[in-house]
Amino acid sequence: MKRITYISRPCQAMSDSDVQAISTYCYEKNREQQVTGVLLFFCGLFFQTIEGSEEKINLLFAKIRQDKRHRDVLCLKMESGNIVRMFPDWSMKYINLDTGVEDLNRPVRVLLQSIIESHQIIGRYTQPAVLHIINQGLNPLNIPPRKVERVILFADLVNFSLASEILEVEETADMLNRFLEITSKIISDLGGEVTKFIGDCVMAYFSPEQADNALRACLLIIQALRQQREKAGASSPMRFLRCGFGLAQGMVIEGNMGSQVKTDYTIIGDAVNTAARLESMTREVGKPIVLCEKIRQSFGEDWKLVSVGRLQLKGKEKAIEVFYPQHELIDDFAEAINPRISQIIAD
Repeated sequence: MKRITYISRPCQAMSDSDVQAISTYCYEKNREQQVTGVLLFFCGLFFQTIEGSEEKINLLFAKIRQDKRHRDVLCLKMESGNIVRMFPDWSMKYINLDTGVEDLNRPVRVLLQSIIESHQIIGRYTQPAVLHIINQGLNPLNIPPRKVERVILFADLVNFSLASEILEVEETADMLNRFLEITSKIISDLGGEVTKFIGDCVMAYFSPEQADNALRACLLIIQALRQQREKAGASSPMRFLRCGFGLAQGMVIEGNMGSQVKTDYTIIGDAVNTAARLESMTREVGKPIVLCEKIRQSFGEDWKLVSVGRLQLKGKEKAIEVFYPQHELIDDFAEAINPRISQIIAD
């Protein structure tokens, strides 16, 4: 047996009769598949529980997630194994809490609204990969670690420590949040996974088949940060927005890492360390994007890459060949070095 409880939002406004029609259709289909459950509708939200055999519930939830009539499907709870049906007599009971007038509806509505708000808040602090696992009806705590190949991206603000000494606390926070918003959105839009924020650094990864998108994300972020600087006023903290990138590829361990107190779903391995070291080399190379030989071999597009020779990265026994892309957005990185910050301050 398996039971999934989830919430979602309709893609367009729905009347009570619209939802009732959906419930009637679900009732007929669920009865054939021996699926039971309840569908609640309130404040423009669906709140549904479905239960039945594990195979049938997995197939049904996959269809539910692909249904174009709703969006923002969030799995609140998944139970499986030796469980008993909660709704044995309801193939799909429909309740509209917006139209109910019973006294019980009021605390139930408050409770459900609180649950939704709590999950939305937690979702902002949770890695997208974990939410993806949850929304597949799986428990991320039960996912075993695995060894996979990934393209690792490290993005780090240039001269952040110096700028934060000059700026007010609110200005520093505004600048950092703008940087994190720009980078995480572009990376996510191109299929990457933002795994963590480390101070003013963003750590993300792509699959090897998305190596081109990893480099493309770096270039788009550079472009977006340039646009922020160009429209920033003389006293705006956004004039400090410059970033360096390190790209590496290799085998990593992906999975749950942590303790009973705090657990991260993350990646660890030599490729992660290499990407971080490459990002730190951007200051020495004088280019905002530095990448290794292996990721160069994964590109499907004809990027113009320039070798800067074999460099000795910190913590590495052997020197590795390092490249940067030849691109119009790459030329202005020298302006980001400390003396330039000092000149901005003087101005």
